[in-house]
Amino acid sequence: MRTSHGSFVWRLFLLLALLAPGLAAAAPQPFVPPSSPESAREQAQRQQAQPYNNAPMWRDVRSEREHQTQVRGIETGVLVQSGGETWRELRNGPVSLIGGLLLVAIAAIILLFHVMHGSIKVTSPPAGKMIQRFNDWERWVHWSVAITFCILAISGLIILFGKNVLLPIIGHTLFSWLAILSKNLHNFVGPLFIFSALVMFVTYVKDNLWKSYDFRWFKNMGGMLGGEHIPSGKFNAGEKVWFWLGLFVLTIIVAVTGLILDFPNFEQGRAIMQQANVVHAIAAILYMALSLGHIYMGTIGVEGAYDSMRTNGQVDEAWAKEHHGYWYEDVKADRTGQKAAAGVAGAGQVPQAGR
Repeated sequence: MRTSHGSFVWRLFLLLALLAPGLAAAAPQPFVPPSSPESAREQAQRQQAQPYNNAPMWRDVRSEREHQTQVRGIETGVLVQSGGETWRELRNGPVSLIGGLLLVAIAAIILLFHVMHGSIKVTSPPAGKMIQRFNDWERWVHWSVAITFCILAISGLIILFGKNVLLPIIGHTLFSWLAILSKNLHNFVGPLFIFSALVMFVTYVKDNLWKSYDFRWFKNMGGMLGGEHIPSGKFNAGEKVWFWLGLFVLTIIVAVTGLILDFPNFEQGRAIMQQANVVHAIAAILYMALSLGHIYMGTIGVEGAYDSMRTNGQVDEAWAKEHHGYWYEDVKADRTGQKAAAGVAGAGQVPQAGR
């Protein structure tokens, strides 16, 4: 006996109706915080007295304790992490506001100082003899750190301040591309900067050890206030502060926190990521504020300083003697010793008779 098409359709619907409870039980269930019978009764009574009052349920959800979930991973049982709101308000509030004001204030102070005093020039006439200040390796290491640092600084400023400063000016589309580019540059250039900074520390640390004469440099800021040039080693006390506070201390802070943010697959929780982000932003702002003084002194602040790092690493002997007198005397003594040793070696050779 042939079954009609209509009978087949109804049988199919009946089969689906019978299987529906099993399919519903096997389907993923939405996240529901566990509740005791007492809390369920309290919730029912509250709905009678105060309809739609679910405050106790949401307090339980926001308690940040682990609930039940089918997803496996760190903090997957936490539906709402209240620290995220605290992090957002801190990052977009005091960190951005105070940090931005600090950078603007430092830049304004440097500009005002340059307008009032101008560049620090060499008072002695050029000697006409050059002295090697930085070799090729030292210059390569310096510029690798400088370039990666500038990329990180610019991209970091866009990430931190771009939404409030650039977005109203350039619009959503262009800012979206710029923000994505900044984020990727920041993530990939960061490890390269860490490696370059480590190499630079090993390369320059021998010339940045503190000496007794460095404390005299601080009395009148190396002559910037009193006009008197204070002798120093290869690096003066101000440059040593930049080396130890910037390249050493702040680099360690931004490197550790940056790696925590760069590699979230190491199972660090949301709270650690939020704390690392705030510390990273504060340290980076201090790093950039400190770098403004170093960049100024290394370019237009001190006449001749940029040439020693840009070209062949040589400076005039008059410049070296006036700005880094102790280092100049060491190099001069080393030259004299080498010439004396070469003279002794030459005098000890016995001339051979011609054939």
